[in-house]
Amino acid sequence: MENIKIKNHEEQSHQPGQQYLMDTEPVTIRDDYKGSSKLSGKVALITGGDSGIGRSIAVYFAKEGANVSIIYLNEDQDAQTTKSAVEAEDRECLLIKGDVRDEELCKAAVQQTISKFGTINIIVNNAAMQFPEESIEKITTENLHLTFETNIYAFFYIIKAALKYLKKDDTIINTSSVTAYRGSEHLIDYSSTKGAISAFTRSLSKSLAHKGIRVNAVAPGPIWTPLIPATFKGDDLTNFGKDVPLGRPGQPAEVGPAYVFLASKDSSYMTGQVMHINGGEIIGG
Repeated sequence: MENIKIKNHEEQSHQPGQQYLMDTEPVTIRDDYKGSSKLSGKVALITGGDSGIGRSIAVYFAKEGANVSIIYLNEDQDAQTTKSAVEAEDRECLLIKGDVRDEELCKAAVQQTISKFGTINIIVNNAAMQFPEESIEKITTENLHLTFETNIYAFFYIIKAALKYLKKDDTIINTSSVTAYRGSEHLIDYSSTKGAISAFTRSLSKSLAHKGIRVNAVAPGPIWTPLIPATFKGDDLTNFGKDVPLGRPGQPAEVGPAYVFLASKDSSYMTGQVMHINGGEIIGG
């Protein structure tokens, strides 16, 4: 997967229509972010934590005092970069390589996290796949299954395996998408899974409210991650994120703090909700 590099957040002040720099790497965390021990003593399990939004979540959590486990598919170098960034915050990071479509892998990942840290307090379901196609006729059966099995089935596998360890004041955070609310003609299968995630979040929140376990979601808009140049080409890549009111793609560093908020006591009266980090799109839900 191609890496793209932006030196710091302040350099990325793009105006509508301005050419976005394709030789730049996503910004993981703001240079001026100061942790305040909001997650001190907590342990988080993050799927898709090796790059992009997942890496940002892991580093922000570490900045706030949490140890983390991350599940990643096959990007060993990316995963090691995330681990190093977490350890730079004097926190521990357990790397678990495997495919979240495999329920046994999900069970094993939970058990490895418990064996390493003794507890799990925060679950972040973030792993996702997307395969842009011009029409529904071009969506292959193989990719349809891959998208649904990765983007929503895995959420069930992880939660079912972890639930016996979660207790009052623990949290579950799911990554949805703006496409769940406005749709996407090029990502019909992907946006369908993200709609399922929003419904999953609301339903699970009601199921677990009596236990004091909160379940919320974040619905990012166009965020500049390694997934974008890997899946979009030509004008779709060049114009990525320019059609939102802020006129530019967002950075993972601009999304990560939302997960800190939902994982911490700051959001103690929120469950079943979706936070929209999307550059100004006005959508319902």
